Amino acid sequence: MENSSAIWIWAIAAAALIFYVVGVYNKLIALKNRCQNAFAQIEVQLKRRYDLIPNLVDTAKVYLKRERETLEAVTSARNLALTGLQAAAANPGSASAIADLGQAEGALATALGRLQVVMEAYPELKADQNMLQLTEELTSTENKVAFARQAFNDSVMAYNIYKQSFPPVFVAGFFGHRQDGKLLEFADSEQFQAAPR
Repeated sequence: MENSSAIWIWAIAAAALIFYVVGVYNKLIALKNRCQNAFAQIEVQLKRRYDLIPNLVDTAKVYLKRERETLEAVTSARNLALTGLQAAAANPGSASAIADLGQAEGALATALGRLQVVMEAYPELKADQNMLQLTEELTSTENKVAFARQAFNDSVMAYNIYKQSFPPVFVAGFFGHRQDGKLLEFADSEQFQAAPR
């Protein structure tokens, strides 16, 4: 009789452990999928941004004939960022792909900032209706990118915290969740956080 109750206790403990491990596995998968979905939202907004940039450059070309270098820098930075996005979209869990995308986005933001400074010197360009509309759409898209990036970083943080916490840390590696998710930080984001002088 004593032997049979010990077997039942062990069976119940084993079943509880199995249910716990299944629960941890399911939560890891759900958090990882949330990270991938959040990155997909960034991808949508960045593609929209990349589609707007050639139109902006084409409109500016009419007015900025002497500023060819600036326009080429924007186009080059856009193409580099698009390549980085494609690499990151192919593997959103890759820390190096996310870091490369952040670097490329920082370079693009710098190039667009230089274009904005150049545009200030051309009042007729600033008044052009196409330019006004494109600039407004680009600003709106920049805001959407920022919100999507924040959602992605929040998802990555939740995934990393759960995966690294006790006791899921023991199960995560067993199911292939060894590498931490990488936050998407744009290379020169510190520049934007500094207060203007």
